[in-house]
Amino acid sequence: MSLKRAKEVLEIEAAAIRNLISHLDDDFTRAVDVMAACEGRVIVAGMGKTGIVARKISATLSSTGTPSIYMHSAEAVHGDLGQVTREDVVIVISSSGETEETVRLLPLLKRIGCKTVAMTGGVHSSLAKHCDLVLNVGVKKEGCPLGLAPMASTTATLAMGDALAACLVDRKNFKREDFAFFHPGGNLGRRLLLTVEDIMRQGNNFAQVSETALVKDVLLAITRARCGSACVLDKKKKFIGIFTDGDLRRHLEEDTRVLQCKVAEVMTRNPLTISKDRLAAEAFALLMSKKVDELPVVDEKGILVGLLDVQDLLKAGLAR
Repeated sequence: MSLKRAKEVLEIEAAAIRNLISHLDDDFTRAVDVMAACEGRVIVAGMGKTGIVARKISATLSSTGTPSIYMHSAEAVHGDLGQVTREDVVIVISSSGETEETVRLLPLLKRIGCKTVAMTGGVHSSLAKHCDLVLNVGVKKEGCPLGLAPMASTTATLAMGDALAACLVDRKNFKREDFAFFHPGGNLGRRLLLTVEDIMRQGNNFAQVSETALVKDVLLAITRARCGSACVLDKKKKFIGIFTDGDLRRHLEEDTRVLQCKVAEVMTRNPLTISKDRLAAEAFALLMSKKVDELPVVDEKGILVGLLDVQDLLKAGLAR
């Protein structure tokens, strides 16, 4: 019985979203235009279950480049209306369009002079008649067995809000980097905002050796630095190459006396490098594509400033 009811509810709510497609009209296009041109904020008003949906729509708008706040319809007439200015756009949500607190709000919004958008299933309601634009989120049937609790209607309203937000992302040319700026604490923020300089090893935290150093001494320097390579510098401290575990293995197969060689004789010259201002995510992709574990970090003059190790990128969460 439970599975049957669950499937029925999901089918009702899925149908409610599909039916929204036929509801889209010129008012939707104009709503996107008005919101994109808004010089203030998009204020999303609702109460009860629609208030919860309004909060989510407002949060989605804010995180995708459209400044927005939520306003409780009833609290608005008890002081919160002071948040609204002429430059704002107010989306008012009410399933029936006749909610007393919502209807009471309308003449006050008109007096302020802001643009108003109704999101309602009552396309002939008081709310619809007194708003500049109307978005029809009406549903044929709720998922509630009693027909009382809003289910399909709140799902449809939420989906319409997502449709508005998605269109505004396109209209404003909102980028992944912009999204990351508003979400610096999340994984996407780490991936898109961290630079090589934020993660690279500096100073004594990576091995730097002279070109005249013997390989056996270079190995000690690598061990002390706890990394898998050493950056090689010439007499003028200029970066000229890298010596890695792979270089050691290859040369040991050819000649076991390699430990007594100068590192300049067996190092990799002109290795892959990266600048410190490149994105860490970009560096990680480069390491993976080239199948190397370390990247020397150099400035615009080719001077060594650090070392980027794949393990440090993994610790920073770049692989998740």
